[in-house]
Amino acid sequence: MKSKAYILIVIFLIAGYCHAQKYACFDSEYVLSSLPDYQQSQKRLDQYVVDWQKELETKQQELESLRNAYQQEAYLLPENLKRRRQEDLKTKEQEVKNLQRERFGVGGDLDKKRAELIKPVQDRVYNALQRLASEKGYAFIFDKAGNSSLAYVNPKYDVTSQVLEMLGVTGSASQGDSADTPKESGGKTASKSTSKDGGEKKAMRESKQSSGTGKMKR
Repeated sequence: MKSKAYILIVIFLIAGYCHAQKYACFDSEYVLSSLPDYQQSQKRLDQYVVDWQKELETKQQELESLRNAYQQEAYLLPENLKRRRQEDLKTKEQEVKNLQRERFGVGGDLDKKRAELIKPVQDRVYNALQRLASEKGYAFIFDKAGNSSLAYVNPKYDVTSQVLEMLGVTGSASQGDSADTPKESGGKTASKSTSKDGGEKKAMRESKQSSGTGKMKR
């Protein structure tokens, strides 16, 4: 009986502690897409992806041409030349795999460029969140963007516009409002990102999902 009473006391204490904490939420996708420097960085990253994808496709086409030529000539070639051509094909295949890993693999050029171009902007947003939490006394600020597990958010707890103000984007309203388009300090309009995803290569989609307007990560 005493153990049950103790458990109930602990539950009540935890519930009271959680209730006493201030919390809020924001939309990282909306914040990032409202920052001109993020839009510019994403556009540059997308261009790198397009260039690297073209480079990889060229190498793959060269490999395919060599493979087709070998298949058409193989029956005419002596064994020593067959082995040499087969070795050339294996070497070319490995070159294509190495290039793909170098450009798009873990720790490759895409990850490096993402860290160089996108992460500094994400860090600015994170620092703004820290300042806001400190000034307003928030214990938690949830991100409702993307695949958030938040089933419902009361708009009065949405601090997206406050985060934008700390980042120098003024005249903004919470996402979904019909207020004026957010503007940077100095009157420069901060429009939504215009980077296009549909129809691009898989590498482009991965670039946008990983570094684009995804949820903030630290």
